[in-house]
Amino acid sequence: MSTVTVTREKKNLGHPETAGLVKRAVLAVLEAEGIREACHVDVMLTDDEGIHAINLEHRGVDAATDVLSFPLNELTPGEFDPEGCEVDFDTDEILLGDMVLDIPRCEAQGVEYGHGYRREVSYLAVHSTLHLLGYDHLDEGAEKALMRSREEAVMTRLRTGRGG
Repeated sequence: MSTVTVTREKKNLGHPETAGLVKRAVLAVLEAEGIREACHVDVMLTDDEGIHAINLEHRGVDAATDVLSFPLNELTPGEFDPEGCEVDFDTDEILLGDMVLDIPRCEAQGVEYGHGYRREVSYLAVHSTLHLLGYDHLDEGAEKALMRSREEAVMTRLRTGRGG
């Protein structure tokens, strides 16, 4: 059984259902990708100030963003190879990496895009988990199209697609 650890950088950040939504989204990606091995993902909930500092420190980008992903493994999209992954020797779980979510930005984008907080936080968790599994969208070609199709497939499974 895979585990998702969700922590808050500050008290009272987010909504009561946030941890559950994030965990459900991460586990849905693992299931959709056919990953049967026990994996672990660490998720930190923060705000604009917190994610800005992390983005600057780790990526050299002097700006806030909605989500950051820090994969621990170099994986090929759709070809999960547990043999090449970091493992927690205490739990035998595969360590996929870390995710950082900007909760106030999730709230604002949910309003801006007209689909609400629940869908936005779920989408960003799906998006980030796919990054942890090697998917990317840096080019406008096949890589981006593949990642977007996987996002939509998982969001449909979660019943939080664009219409849900």
